[in-house]
Amino acid sequence: MRNRFQKILATLATAATIALPAAGASAQDVIKVGILHSLSGTMAISETTLKDVMLMLIEEQNKKGGLLGKKLEAVVVDPASNWPLFAEKARELITKDKVAATFGCWTSVSRKSVLPVFEELNGILFYPVQYEGEESSRNIFYTGAAPNQQAIPAVDYLMENEGVERWVLEGTDYVYPRTTNKILEAYLKAKGVKDEDISVNYTPFGHSDWQTRVADIKKFGSGGKKTAVVSTINGDANVPFYKELANQGIKATDIPVVAFSVGEEELAGIDTKPLVGHLAAWNYFQSVDTAENNDFIAKWKAFTKNDKRVTNDPMEAHVIGFNMWVKAVEKAGSTDPDAVIDALIGVSVPNLSGGYSTMMPNHHITKPVLIGEIQEDGQFSVVSQTPGLVVGDEWSDYLDGSKDLIADWRAPLSCGNFNAKTGKCGGQGPVAQ
Repeated sequence: MRNRFQKILATLATAATIALPAAGASAQDVIKVGILHSLSGTMAISETTLKDVMLMLIEEQNKKGGLLGKKLEAVVVDPASNWPLFAEKARELITKDKVAATFGCWTSVSRKSVLPVFEELNGILFYPVQYEGEESSRNIFYTGAAPNQQAIPAVDYLMENEGVERWVLEGTDYVYPRTTNKILEAYLKAKGVKDEDISVNYTPFGHSDWQTRVADIKKFGSGGKKTAVVSTINGDANVPFYKELANQGIKATDIPVVAFSVGEEELAGIDTKPLVGHLAAWNYFQSVDTAENNDFIAKWKAFTKNDKRVTNDPMEAHVIGFNMWVKAVEKAGSTDPDAVIDALIGVSVPNLSGGYSTMMPNHHITKPVLIGEIQEDGQFSVVSQTPGLVVGDEWSDYLDGSKDLIADWRAPLSCGNFNAKTGKCGGQGPVAQ
């Protein structure tokens, strides 16, 4: 039943509020859009640029005449890498600022913090970052990658192309790395990898002293079997991590690192010469040569007035999500949340890698999967790409509590965790640690 369902899916074509109103527009003439990204704290290194790209998209839409004959107004808040504050700011955006939709969050802990707020108040959140899956909410649209659109293809690439036999699963200590690594452990063991060939470790947000841990990784990789690091390290901890790899002489030819949260923006603050050949798995790279991407890059550099500003995968996810929202509002003829939520399913818009991405009934989108190698200039050279688009799998096939679950937010099912074995809605996936 799950396979049939997936085939059906695949056929569907800042602490203070900063309001940026359109000049001369009254409250009745505008549609407010929430931007919920950390502009300070440990995640600002990654999230600030997502605020900027949202401002660019809103400005561009207003130049086209706005939406439903009204101007769009950005309402920017800074939850400051403070997970409870995300929920507080989300509530203010919906109840006080009356936003029609919100684009925001990076970490899964921030998304988990705001999820009950959006469900309680019937708001709409577009979440643009790769995550661990094991979730499908009626009020959230997941435009980043699920594990089958990033983590699992990355492991497959390392097995098939690098001959990796030993695995270091290195992550920041919160829900996304822990759940993703739980999935990856189950996947690796299903592939015949033994317990002693898997090392799992977590460090806090903002961790800076990597000397001991990198030495441990080096030792683990000295046992005669090809070893790789699968990194779910998030935020500014990546900078000292990669610096320490270079300090200890760990090269990509020795122990390759494949990262899920390091893109062009993070590399902009690192000397990349010692990191050449290390990998990242995303659904977009700035180096992708398509007409859509070249146009986007040109607009981005013009908007920021900075030729050195880079683009990255979560930015593309916001581009896709924003254009999907605009199309759904036009389709519904309204910003009413219920109408827009229903209208979003099946909407297709161009992605920047070539082709169209579609919002599926599980509120995840179709995406290509790309593996890129770090270059000296801080860009990525694409070394592997799926031949087509991959449907985001909200519930993992490799976890006992999830393999029987599916999500379909169309009537009459309208369920995010339907148990195909019992035929009931409300089946529970594994509890994230």
